[in-house]
Amino acid sequence: MFPIDSIKTRMQVFATSPAAVYTGIGNAFTRISSTEGMRALWRGVSSVILGAGPAHAVHFGTYEAVKELAGGNAAGNQWLATSMAGASATIASDALMNPFDVIKQRMQVHQSEFRSVFTAMRVVYQTEGLAAFYISYPTTLTMSVPFTAVQFTVYEHIKKFLNPTHEYSPVTHMIAGGVAGGVAAGVTTPLDVAKTLLQTRGTARDPEIRRVNGMVEAISIIWKRDGFKGFGRGMSPRVLTHMPSNALCWLSYEFFKVAIREQ
Repeated sequence: MFPIDSIKTRMQVFATSPAAVYTGIGNAFTRISSTEGMRALWRGVSSVILGAGPAHAVHFGTYEAVKELAGGNAAGNQWLATSMAGASATIASDALMNPFDVIKQRMQVHQSEFRSVFTAMRVVYQTEGLAAFYISYPTTLTMSVPFTAVQFTVYEHIKKFLNPTHEYSPVTHMIAGGVAGGVAAGVTTPLDVAKTLLQTRGTARDPEIRRVNGMVEAISIIWKRDGFKGFGRGMSPRVLTHMPSNALCWLSYEFFKVAIREQ
């Protein structure tokens, strides 16, 4: 699903070139692949590969530890403990993943100068400093904490509804994970637009965007330039990306959890 994520980034960026303005997923896919080649849709995937494994390990490790500590494994609907565990997991994993996400989006934008993760890291650090890798971290947390809280809460509710016996059920885990990911992605899209603006500010030609220095300023620019609809930029590819990826993520997580317990 990475090409869809690349399209999401392109749709969220306030582009000055007409060649970088897209009307939808199909339009973006056709134009990017025909003018830049299919490989352009995969730029930045190496950054995700480098950061995703360690970040997911931290995420689920923190989730299980906090859930157990808060009593989330007790009988009954422990939604508060589940939400707390999900939020804590996000705070920890995003601290690790944020720099990789910045580099990913710098490589995804239209006419990106970067083809290598390490070259991108070096250039961004030399020209913008360490702060460039974390300028969006407060926004990422502001987005990711409710995203994860919604995701885990919806997942647990659907899982219990579809599988009241709590037995390992791949179909249940995929359905619950996919729906939970889609709902959480849609709800938090406005903040994701602000995050993208912050993470790609160094590639912008617009001086106002290049100077943006936080979530409030980013939201103000989005509202001033595109109104309410600006906060929905890239919602459809964002939801489309998260549904299958979350379904597979939860399926894998539940499988290995059962496998470890049975040993």
